[in-house]
Amino acid sequence: MMKLRSKRFSRTSSKLPNNGSKGERDAKNIGEIKWELRPGGMLVQKRESNNNNNQSSGEGVIAVRVSTVSKWHDISIDATSTFGELKLILSLVTNLDPREQRLLFKGKEREDSEFLHMVGVRDKDKVLMLEDPATKEMKLLGMARGQPINNTCCTITV
Repeated sequence: MMKLRSKRFSRTSSKLPNNGSKGERDAKNIGEIKWELRPGGMLVQKRESNNNNNQSSGEGVIAVRVSTVSKWHDISIDATSTFGELKLILSLVTNLDPREQRLLFKGKEREDSEFLHMVGVRDKDKVLMLEDPATKEMKLLGMARGQPINNTCCTITV
């Protein structure tokens, strides 16, 4: 533990006028307090902003690992974004329309209007993306109509 003698310090600074004025300026810069006015009208001391504090409060950019059936994608997105915005980014990567995507986080399907930070998505969390079964079936039926169906089990010979 270190003790400073304030009387001795003030005597030496008063003996040297140039050093004393410089020391006073340095003391003012070190001890300067920045204030901010909150929306409620309360005047508070301004906090220092760090990246760690921003991510814990739900602000900043997070990396989300989105897993499909066969692949995974690392997506950087704002923590306050919605699952609908995440679907739009995924549509560029996976070539699936956002209406065809189903996003699951913590075992539950999430709505497009839900916010990532409100649900609890944090940096490096995993989100599962599945293709909607109804649209998948419609695609398969559309492909089947365009091609002749060769069914080998039911051949009729005359």
